[in-house]
Formats: sequence, structure tokens, C-alpha cells
Amino acid sequence: MKKSKFCILLSIFFFFSCNEEDDLSLNEIDSILDTFEEYVSSDNHSSDYIYDENKLHRFDLYLSDENLEKINNDPAAENYVEGSLVFQNKVINNVGVRYKGSIGAWVGCLSNDDWTNPSGYKTCPKLSIKIKINWKDDQTFYDLKKLQFHSQNLDPSKMHERLGYWMFRKFGVPTSRSTHAVLYINGEFNGIFANTENIDGPFTDKHFENGDGNLYKEVWPINSNGTVNSENYFINGLKTNEEMADVSKILKFGTEVQNASGNNIHQIVDNWMNIDQFLKNIVVDRRIANDDGFLHWYQDDGNYYSSHNYYWYESELNEEIQLIPWDLDNAFENLITEVNPVTPIKDEWYETTANCNGFRHGLFSIKQKSAACDKIIGSFITYKNRYDSLDNVFKEQYFNMININNLLSQWSNQIEDAVKEANQKFGNAEINVTNWKGEIEKLKTQIELSLN
Repeated sequence: MKKSKFCILLSIFFFFSCNEEDDLSLNEIDSILDTFEEYVSSDNHSSDYIYDENKLHRFDLYLSDENLEKINNDPAAENYVEGSLVFQNKVINNVGVRYKGSIGAWVGCLSNDDWTNPSGYKTCPKLSIKIKINWKDDQTFYDLKKLQFHSQNLDPSKMHERLGYWMFRKFGVPTSRSTHAVLYINGEFNGIFANTENIDGPFTDKHFENGDGNLYKEVWPINSNGTVNSENYFINGLKTNEEMADVSKILKFGTEVQNASGNNIHQIVDNWMNIDQFLKNIVVDRRIANDDGFLHWYQDDGNYYSSHNYYWYESELNEEIQLIPWDLDNAFENLITEVNPVTPIKDEWYETTANCNGFRHGLFSIKQKSAACDKIIGSFITYKNRYDSLDNVFKEQYFNMININNLLSQWSNQIEDAVKEANQKFGNAEINVTNWKGEIEKLKTQIELSLN
């Protein structure tokens, strides 16, 4: 084996301590991969196995020295390189591998420490990773086209994401399945990750009846001024059916909302949306303090405001759309106090501030607008009593300390050895077991206080 040239250069010029140990040569990688059987999809290969809550799966990635250096040198570029995935002694070759994330995912993990401009080489032991199974070939892995492993670098409890998705799904809101997994790169332990289901075509096929409808990422039917968004805006947000690019349904819904007046808005929303389903989305979102989700309207360029971290699924058969929550790494942070200074929401979801003008809030004074000022969200205020009833059901059945303590106990037992191994391998860059257990207790205490 030889030490990575990339690491040696960084050590000399930047006093950088490489997290990776000796890298494997390309010939050595090929020899290792030859020892595994080729993965072949079969009828019993369901994605349910990949997201089995009772298993802590191990995934192995193998990349050439050149490709590993390429992504380590510029993670924020999010460019795929070729690699191989090994799972349970079966190998699938020609997959695309890249680091992934928005601004928050790079904080403290790149050589450029300006979080508003993520750039530079990798400095953390691990980063979130996306694997594109069908990068070169039309192949699937347990009915999946993509895998993604979230680093949880900003969550010392390592439970926020898994617990948040569990809450949504248990309350009947379709969204990603999320478990824990361990990841190895070129034979070296890389850490414990959130193994979170990608929202794409295989997701809609799995979770929706006749799931061939349009899937949109982070597009809202109307803008913050109440005007329907453009056709190109919706086309750019498509994540399925991009070739056809028929966005006439969501464009029609946005136009109807734009033109609605008075109580007419309730009839339009009721025609297009499942009222209880959307209220359940709000119930869970508020209970877990998902303050970086669809209810947080940030100021964009100019005088427009928008939210993010959600998808819409549009039925193939009917004029019906449904919101899908996404990206829960910041959930639970602002349950009691505004722990995350970037994301705090001032209002309850049914309240408005500053006559629906923008206002500054939080330690960073980032400008936001009340979610209830949006014509769609605001129309649900009339269902506040129904919301309260659903909230009570959610607390009784799922968001209670008996359930939460049991879940966190099961999951922490499942990953404790991996947490210990990460700390032993990477030192202070990864939390030790004692402090990690303290963070889990802190999470329990915050949830309990939020219920009082």
C-alpha cells in the first residue's frame, strides 16, 4: 500500500492531518473486488431490506486513489466519480459516488471556513455521500437507483433525522425511510451515517398507488406575492417525468389559488389536497421543531420569500397534490430555545407578524415572513380545531416519552459500538460514547419539556 499523494501534499503545505489511512492502489482494489460475486437483482430484493429498522447494515465503497482524491479535494462541487459498491459480499460496479449537502452539511468540514461560500478540501473524517447506482448502466440495487448516507456531523445525538422521519411516517405522512448504517471506504471504517431513502421515482413507486406522477423538489404553486409561478419554474423542479415535462396540473392549481378570493380558496384547496394529510404534516413539523422546512419562509433575492426542504407529489390519475417533508437534520434543535440561530421560526403556523411583511428574527437576524401569509397555508387556519384534534392524537400515540424512550434505547444500543469505533479511530473529531449518551438524554429532556 502507499500513502495518498493528496494527503502528503496537504500535510506539507497546510499541516493537515489526513483521516484516511493508507490508500489502496487501483490494482489492489481490482484484486479485492474480484473476490466478490457480482450483484444480480432478484424478485426478493426489496428496498424494505435496506431500510430494515432492526438491522445495522454495512456498506463498502471502493474508489481509485485518483477518484478519492478528486472528491476529497473539492466536496462542494458535488461531482460524481466512478466507484464500486459492496454489500453482503456482492459487488455492483460502475456506480457514481459524490459528497452531497447544502450549506449546513459543509460547516466546519471544508478548508474554507466561510460557511456562506462552501469550498475547499475535506477536513472532517466523513461527509454525506450519495451513490448513483444507475450512473452508467441501467441497473438497480434492491429496487433503488440511489443510496444516500448523511453524516450527521451537526447532530451529536445522531438521532434527529431517524426520529423525525419515523414520526412523520408513523402518523401517515409519506416520506423517506431512515435507519443507521456504517460505511467503509477502501476497506477503512468511515463512520456511522443516517441511511436515508432518496426521494425519486423508486420512492413514488414504493409509497404511492400508481406512483408514476410528477415529483417536484422545492417548488411552491404560487410565489410569496400570491402569483402563480411560471411553467419553466415547475419544469426546473421536476424530479420524475422530465422528458415529458407536462406540468399542467400544478400550474392549474397555482392559477386557481392565485385567482381565488374570500372563502373560495378553501374549496380549491379542498379539491386538490387531502386536508387531514396536510394538517398531519403541519402537526409533526411543529412537534419536532422542523424549523428549516416548508413552514420557514426565508427572504430570497429582492422582496420574494420561499421555503425549502420539501417535495410535492402530483397524482398521475387525479388532480391531487401532496407535500412530502425532506431534510430533517435540523429537527428538534429549537424545541425549547433557539439552539440553531439560522432557522428559528417566530410564529405559530397560524399566526402572522408585521402585517405579512418581512421581518428579522433570531440571533443572525435573517429575514423571514410568516408562513400563514401564504395563501395555501393560510387557508388551513379555518381547520385549526381539526389540527388540535390531530395534534392530540399524535401526542397520545407517538409523540410521548414512553415511545420515544423505547425508540432511542433500541437505536442507541444498535449503534453504540459504531460510535465507539468512530471515536477511537478519529479522536476528538468524533464524539465519545459518554458525551453521545449525554446528548441523547438531553434530546429526551428537550422533548419532555416541549410537551409541558
